[in-house]
Amino acid sequence: MIIVGMADSAVAKKPAKITTLGLGSCVGIALYDKRSCVGGMVHVMLPSIENARSRDNIAKFADTGIPDLLKRMLAEGANQSGIKAKIAGGARMFSFSSNAQLNIGERNVAATKEVLRQLRIPVIAEDTGENHGRTIILDTEDGRLTVKSALKGEKIY
Repeated sequence: MIIVGMADSAVAKKPAKITTLGLGSCVGIALYDKRSCVGGMVHVMLPSIENARSRDNIAKFADTGIPDLLKRMLAEGANQSGIKAKIAGGARMFSFSSNAQLNIGERNVAATKEVLRQLRIPVIAEDTGENHGRTIILDTEDGRLTVKSALKGEKIY
């Protein structure tokens, strides 16, 4: 089991499993190419590096972390035309604010989808929003993404 921390990413070939824990407003992006059995995951915290004070960790941002993950997967033998995405997280963890600017989870999901659209990677499964945390596990054997939540149980995509 390869553990991806917050603002972190990993790439692996089968028979590995890649996981990230505690997705609240963060988004976990799992990319998988079934022909090469190369998978990757990035745990993004923020939509964009544009206004960031520190730009040291590109995995922290959707607009830099996802392209970097793709580049690393291609270097491991993945074929871009076969890569599909599954995403989870982006929860509204603080219900006291209805201000969309403060809803970082929603903004993270929107930025993730836009970056994937620009990279021409289809999102084939999604477990986002609501108000609960998630843990995800990508199985590079077959591309299944398991989403676990204390409030919603377990789902497999």
